[in-house]
Amino acid sequence: MIDLLVVGGGPAGLATAIHAALAGFDVVVAEPRPAPIDKACGEGLMPGAVRALDALGVKVPGHPLRGIRYVDASGERRAEAVFRAGHGLGARRTLLHEALTERAVQLGIPILPRRVRNVIQYADHVTADGMAARHLVAADGLHSPTRRALGLDERPRAGRQPPRYGLRRHYSVEPWSDLVEVHWSAESEAYVTPLGPRQVGIAVLTSEQLPYDAQLARFPLLVSRLGEGGRTPVRGAGPLRQHARTQVAGRVLFVGDAAGYVDALTGEGLTLALTAAAALVRCLREGRPQAYACAWRRLSRNYRLLTKSLLWARNQPRLAPLITPAAVRFPGLFQHAVNLLA
Repeated sequence: MIDLLVVGGGPAGLATAIHAALAGFDVVVAEPRPAPIDKACGEGLMPGAVRALDALGVKVPGHPLRGIRYVDASGERRAEAVFRAGHGLGARRTLLHEALTERAVQLGIPILPRRVRNVIQYADHVTADGMAARHLVAADGLHSPTRRALGLDERPRAGRQPPRYGLRRHYSVEPWSDLVEVHWSAESEAYVTPLGPRQVGIAVLTSEQLPYDAQLARFPLLVSRLGEGGRTPVRGAGPLRQHARTQVAGRVLFVGDAAGYVDALTGEGLTLALTAAAALVRCLREGRPQAYACAWRRLSRNYRLLTKSLLWARNQPRLAPLITPAAVRFPGLFQHAVNLLA
């Protein structure tokens, strides 16, 4: 019997498997999709994520990021916050996945091309489609089949904010900044991440289900910068907000988006996934798997509080237009909020 079965071979699952292997666990990853796996993602790694990857021995090629810039739709109001503790990294999701996969293979971690459907728990182990393990880690994404199968999905309460979606495309243009730019319109945000010498990624977050080009047209300054250069197909994800009743259910532990997700607005998803993977393995190594739920809540507290607060303001018609002007007027507060997450 193996120690740990990781269901899902995205960044959260591979980071968990690598930490487990480094801690001496016998670990297997089940992932039906071939590497590299792409996803609709802003692709900006905060300094905390860069440090977490360093701890795993994973090096990812990309574009160093100096900080965050908020820009209103007209481009007239701008606020910048520079990272104080190291740099971030703009990195293609496929390159991140390739680097994590290479490290897992280097450590001898089996990655099985299997889709897990049936999870059964016993007093001292878990079985999943014929595979037996002492614990199972569900890292199977935003709409986690494992979370749903165990009845741990929590429906949003009536009257909550409308569901939000993410759309992403890459453009073959020279990056014009070493910061992640967040452009705000009345209906949506556009995240611009420099990724390489002639590549930027633009992810749009919105609650309106419109085509990508219609969404981007709300940002004329961005459209003017992109010209007629090459562009990739659009990828989408959502609804983004996902509620999980718990992060530990018996011998099943949840990590990454499967553990619950608020929104991509603050760009902290990958940082939380990578740091939570380390905490999960530490709790297993100490023989305290139930302690992981508290560790996850502690690690995600700032992300959840700031993201929910900013998302609430974004959905108030009178407050939404004031978000960028407020960042301009109170630069110290904006700098503090960005570095609290970074």
